[in-house]
Amino acid sequence: MRVVVVGASGNAGTALLRRLRGDSTVTSVVGIARRTPRTTPPPPYDVASWVSVDIGARVPDEDVVADLARAFAGADAVVHLAWAIQPSHDRRRLADVNVTGTRRVLDAVVRAGVPHVVCASSVGAYSPAPDDVPRSEGWPTDGVRSSSYSVDKAAQERLLDEYEESHPDLAVARLRPALIFQRDAGHEITRLFLGPFVPERVLGGKVPVLPWPAGVRLQAVHADDVAQAYREAVVRQVRGAFNVASPQVLRGEDVARVVGSGEVREVPVAVVRAALSTAWHSRVVPVGPGWLDMAVHAPVLDTSRAERELGWRATWDGLDAVRDVVDGIVDGAGTASPPLLPRRLPKRR
Repeated sequence: MRVVVVGASGNAGTALLRRLRGDSTVTSVVGIARRTPRTTPPPPYDVASWVSVDIGARVPDEDVVADLARAFAGADAVVHLAWAIQPSHDRRRLADVNVTGTRRVLDAVVRAGVPHVVCASSVGAYSPAPDDVPRSEGWPTDGVRSSSYSVDKAAQERLLDEYEESHPDLAVARLRPALIFQRDAGHEITRLFLGPFVPERVLGGKVPVLPWPAGVRLQAVHADDVAQAYREAVVRQVRGAFNVASPQVLRGEDVARVVGSGEVREVPVAVVRAALSTAWHSRVVPVGPGWLDMAVHAPVLDTSRAERELGWRATWDGLDAVRDVVDGIVDGAGTASPPLLPRRLPKRR
């Protein structure tokens, strides 16, 4: 199979390339990214031939679609992983990449005659859930209106619905993973979510009391498990939506055991939201209160369909996935990929 991965240099993309190295079923890989790895990239980036395309560029659609269609020529499947979280204060740039970029990818898939597209959706696409009952893929995907990430994921879902209906010969699959963690994304997650004012090394078991928004719970999934789900979706040529998550539901006390003493102090969500909003508007932290709103309202994911139709099960416990990325955050871990570059420590003299 010939597979093209859009957004191949990021968190999930790196894990997918790792999974495809040595996979006899996938004989050719093309990686597409705005910033590609260096001319002779190390593993796992050496499994792909690289093409630089900015899917959110403010140029005529035709320019980007034509570049993508050339790269997609002869592909058996396109996996679309590209997504922008920063700059969070530039709403137009986020929509350019996330929504316009997805439409351009789908237009290029149709133009190139690719029979199968697998798209990275998210738990963030789902509408608010009122309880902890696991929800299957039929739960509405209208998003959380106060979260730009969620709004864009919901818009992406509508685009996939549109192309699925208007192009019945195109097999459209979408994966909706929980929070994706791995050690190699440590420094990237610091940059995207924590910012320069949170000392990375403080998280290395040194937090005496973890402030936690009251009632918030989350699911995590390791990037290697997500990569396996994408691989299965591609080789099985499936259609439809698939939830991907470790079944474990994590709460404040679970995370506190990873980053510190295990002691938690629950804080009212309204108080946390007000503080986060102030810090974001002051550019002290890189993400705004919409992320908290999404965490409060996200459903617990039922992964039965992925288990049944993809033969998929999480091999990483959710808490171990959190430990892996926290270790990476503390160490400033990364890879040779531009989005995942590790922390650069000053040279000793």
